[in-house]
Amino acid sequence: MKLDILAFAAHPDDAELSCSGTLLQHIAMGKKVGIIDLTRGELGTRGSAELRDQEAANSSKIMGIHVRENLRMADGFFEDNKEHQLTIIEMIRKYQPDLVLANAINDRHIDHGRGAELVHKASFLAGLSKIETGDLKAWRPKRVLHYIQDYFMQPDVVVDITPWFEKKKECIMAFSSQFYNPKSKEPETPISSASFFQFLEARSREMGRLIGVEFGEGFVSKTPLNLKDLTGI
Repeated sequence: MKLDILAFAAHPDDAELSCSGTLLQHIAMGKKVGIIDLTRGELGTRGSAELRDQEAANSSKIMGIHVRENLRMADGFFEDNKEHQLTIIEMIRKYQPDLVLANAINDRHIDHGRGAELVHKASFLAGLSKIETGDLKAWRPKRVLHYIQDYFMQPDVVVDITPWFEKKKECIMAFSSQFYNPKSKEPETPISSASFFQFLEARSREMGRLIGVEFGEGFVSKTPLNLKDLTGI
């Protein structure tokens, strides 16, 4: 299946937290959308890899995405190396996305920046025909954008997600083991407090304010945006 947008995420729930409003918006436009999780989040303080698998499936159903795969790289320890680049290259060639979304370039969790660089490099390498991946032919996405996570970054692109903000929250809460639950006996984490959702809403409002809407999601591009018509901005 050829996809219009393929979002890569170091951990299950990264995409939900940072770009699910954008994915929902494009699904509503008839675009084909998928998510590739690099790890199962097995080092997470709360829950388990098995539970995260089920939560990811539940979130995918709410979102209505067309494809979701987990590459089962080692949470916390995957490397930006040839082996992992080839794995990402295969996913890009398999689904032939026009747009790739990837983790934040720099962030609190070390996997996010490393995942961002891994996907950025692989997106370029996927277009080199001398890199062989069986029957999968060379394919380079038109654009790689990095979503904004914990650390603030000045966005190059902001998407209006106002109609989808409530559904985005549903997608996030499908990962119920990770977020606020007053009945949970598991240890507290930076994302499990009630105030974390206040932060998420504030960030979405901040991004929305930049473009004059209620809620937005921001993205950063390492390369200049290619525009043919400035009047369409």
